Amino acid sequence: MRLLLVEDDALLGNNVQQALKAAGYASDWMQEGKEARIQGSLEPYDVAILDLGLPGLNGLQVLEAWRAEGLTMPVIVLTARSSWQEKVEAFNLGADDYVTKPFHIEELLARISAVHKRSIGLVSGDLASEGLRLDEHTQTVWSGTESHTLTGTEFRLLRYFMLHPGRILSKSELTEHVYAYDADKDSNVIEVYVNRLRQKVGVDKIQTRRGQGYVFGSQDPESLRV
Repeated sequence: MRLLLVEDDALLGNNVQQALKAAGYASDWMQEGKEARIQGSLEPYDVAILDLGLPGLNGLQVLEAWRAEGLTMPVIVLTARSSWQEKVEAFNLGADDYVTKPFHIEELLARISAVHKRSIGLVSGDLASEGLRLDEHTQTVWSGTESHTLTGTEFRLLRYFMLHPGRILSKSELTEHVYAYDADKDSNVIEVYVNRLRQKVGVDKIQTRRGQGYVFGSQDPESLRV
């Protein structure tokens, strides 16, 4: 998953971004409202974490602009403001959740996971598909009683596959959702990580569609290309 973090407090923003990275998320951090509004419109984020007290445009203005543009990405409002009126306004403008500062990072991570799963029609809990179970806390994939620890990139890639089973996912889409904005995005590297995942979860779990991309899910073995 790729997240947009919008927080003008440098210390808090850095701490949250590091925690997101440790939890296996690719994230881009913006500190100014106008910049965030544009960035949210340009890149395919899975979830946005939005502070309200921003310079330039405040968070509610940014949220309103995103929704006016038709952007449907889930938005978690993160703010020191706790009045019920502002919460109601945020929800009325299209916020999906609301976290009040100070907060525990574990709570924020749980809300990110829950909000994103709801947005794609899943319930909370460990991801499970095709006989695999992905533990997001330990970044470990289980197949029955057998487990494999994943690298950060393997974890992000497998999580994205498991969140979108049966869909053809192009290399460019996978690259956009696995890497942060300023990362060195080489779509050819996706091939390498797909092959590494196949070694851990089975070659039948990820098929290659020539000229299109990859599909997560068991199908005819003759359609696979390792």
